[in-house]
Amino acid sequence: MKYGIVGYSGRMGQEIQKVFSEKGHELVLRVDVNSEEIKDSPDVIVDFSSPDALPKTVELSRTYKSALVLGTTALKEEHFEMLKDLSKEVPVVQAYNFSIGINVLRRFLSELSKVLSNWDVEIVEAHHRFKKDAPSGTAILLKNALGREAPIHSLRVGGIPGDHTVIFGNVGETIEIKHRAISRTVFAIGALKAAEFLVGRKPGLYSFEEVIFGGE
Repeated sequence: MKYGIVGYSGRMGQEIQKVFSEKGHELVLRVDVNSEEIKDSPDVIVDFSSPDALPKTVELSRTYKSALVLGTTALKEEHFEMLKDLSKEVPVVQAYNFSIGINVLRRFLSELSKVLSNWDVEIVEAHHRFKKDAPSGTAILLKNALGREAPIHSLRVGGIPGDHTVIFGNVGETIEIKHRAISRTVFAIGALKAAEFLVGRKPGLYSFEEVIFGGE
């Protein structure tokens, strides 16, 4: 598979290049804020950079008819409109978190929240000091999975890749469910799974849950 990376010199860009290269895929497009190197037409473009880069990413995807794997957070309505339009031409996977564990947890929380509907519930998320958005996109995903209001508490400390804890409680007991990303590699592995899923796929906007669970 020939692939491209937008934001290739960033922390996630480097992890993506490492994981994809280990599987024998060829990097043919590298784009950063002040540089652009294109050797060939990519089958898939991967972007985990920033919302500001999305117009350029969409332009490249259209130009080369490349599938798109997008892991950028803090997206706004106009960004989703851009992705919706692009998905009419090429297949797109957009997700705030490409961890398989988080997406399994998301399904589990949806059911647990129904069982514990009269319990309090709050979410605590912790990330590295360089993460700009708060709460994290993943915390918002987990809140949406609960199907009800839940306060989110955000910490930005050191180099934490990503910790998310959902705490249920009544007056006599608590239940804590936690997911910890040990390194950014987990997200790059998820991006690879999504990229391989998209090759040969029809145009459309796909979720990472569809990548993991298929059409269930």
